[in-house]
Amino acid sequence: MAHNTITITGAVLEDMGSPEPYADSRPLTVCELELMPPGPGEVLVKILATGICHSDLSVVNGSRPRPVPMLLGHETAGVVQQVGEGVTDFAPGDRVVCIALPHCGECAACATGGTTPCEPGSNANVAGTLLSGERRILRDGQPINHHLGISGFATHAVMDTRSIAHVGADVPPEIAATFGCAIMTGGGAVLNEVKPNTDTTLAIVGLGGVGIGAALTAAALGVKEIVGIDLQDNKREFALELGCTEVMTPDEALASGRRFSAAIEAAGHPAALETAFAVTDRGGLTLALGLPAPGSVSRIDPTVLATEARTLRGSYLGSCTPARDIPRFEQLWREGKLHAEKLISARIALTDINEAMDNLHHGLALRQVIVFEE
Repeated sequence: MAHNTITITGAVLEDMGSPEPYADSRPLTVCELELMPPGPGEVLVKILATGICHSDLSVVNGSRPRPVPMLLGHETAGVVQQVGEGVTDFAPGDRVVCIALPHCGECAACATGGTTPCEPGSNANVAGTLLSGERRILRDGQPINHHLGISGFATHAVMDTRSIAHVGADVPPEIAATFGCAIMTGGGAVLNEVKPNTDTTLAIVGLGGVGIGAALTAAALGVKEIVGIDLQDNKREFALELGCTEVMTPDEALASGRRFSAAIEAAGHPAALETAFAVTDRGGLTLALGLPAPGSVSRIDPTVLATEARTLRGSYLGSCTPARDIPRFEQLWREGKLHAEKLISARIALTDINEAMDNLHHGLALRQVIVFEE
């Protein structure tokens, strides 16, 4: 064991593309690891809750390639236990939400206030490192890659302070965790891109965690018409209890002739973006949130963009700035308007991780949350 490391338990993805069911192939190994102490600008966080997101599954199935072995997990909340050199904005005992894209605060993209993803942060995420370029996780003395600068499928993690944001101690950890991904991506897109008013009508194509995060936030902001569109019967049924005022299949939505002032694509599939574009009204906004496999292609008629004065735009992590937007989600939750708890379909143990990936793959769950002991 390396000097000054602590022993933790985490779920490591050994190889991408294992056959289904994952309950049998066991692509994720729950094992003991060594965690190095936080370096300059970093903190040691005790993990309290981590949600299982499609972005984790996309690494497991290989549609979003990342270096392996990798300790997965990113929709995470915890408590700071130790701070590294030079850290003054966080202290032991602080409750934090983890952010899947660190913001360096220095590049031109960071100056856009969340509209454009941080370039150094994006590069570090692809490389499987912290923002510094370092790796702090070891197994038998060999480095393990970080997932999105977080690696939250573990009892503890070392992160850059630019990968975390403060959250109130009154927010339950499993709720706070959703603020870092599902609510941040879906809800942030509503707050920062749709910017709804009393006349807004909203369609959401894809009713997984991100799509429901958008629906819950839109409902919290008083949007009166929120139509959820999904192929799966069970997801449409969930959605009527989770913010949507009406649900349809994609074929029903296209056949209805209905048009909406804004349409969000949250499925990560080329056909979903085509559906979202087709149901957007003249002068309206089509917003792409999903992450399809690299190389995917959607067919959009460019003439419509001009003749109907449409806007087609992408948004990563809801175009959020964590320090600005996490408090907004907190306040909506405290006011009883943002029902983030409805996202959580199961609380599970870390050892259930492979079975949970099967449930997510088959659309049987919104957010399964791994809850750790405080």
